Amino acid sequence: MSLNREKILDAALRLADEQGMAALSMRKVATAVGVEAMSLYNHVANKGDLLDGLTARAFEEVPLPDPALPWDARLRSLAEGLHASFTRHPVVVRALAAQDANPRSTGALRVIDALLRALLDAGLDEHAAARAYRSLLGMLFGSVLTGTAGAGVKAERAEPVGAWFRRMVTAEELPSLHRALPALEAGDCVQDFEYQLDLLIGGLTR
Repeated sequence: MSLNREKILDAALRLADEQGMAALSMRKVATAVGVEAMSLYNHVANKGDLLDGLTARAFEEVPLPDPALPWDARLRSLAEGLHASFTRHPVVVRALAAQDANPRSTGALRVIDALLRALLDAGLDEHAAARAYRSLLGMLFGSVLTGTAGAGVKAERAEPVGAWFRRMVTAEELPSLHRALPALEAGDCVQDFEYQLDLLIGGLTR
């Protein structure tokens, strides 16, 4: 099969998933698709275009819902699709949050357009729809970044953090935190995202 932009971007996304954006290079992408680095420039303008393109591929993985569905069903489908794609490609979320890349493709714009259409169909004006869209992205980024955090530096400590919290958080000194602590320890980011999405859609419905 001949080389094309999609093949290059998919290879770049795989490499970024495996090694991180900082380690990504045109040479590595070229090796992955079996060509010389100069051949890539027939399909991508530069590394910035490569980063934008592979970011767009994560958006393009999200299926567009039937526009005849109710707005809340469309919004939920898109949000869950983005959450699934971003969880597969957390490197994309980190690049978006750092403003190192932008999803520049027609396919990515269709996903964003479908999100805004659902919000506008909910009865929001343009400004409220934009605020709700940004709120949804914040929820997505926070859930994915927390849920896919790397191992980090594991410095030795005399007392594990969970044990420290349970010892320090007493009913007398910190009654609300003490009451909620078991629930905080039992939660996870996937559950939290679904709960947050329910809150967002419920608030828009009201």
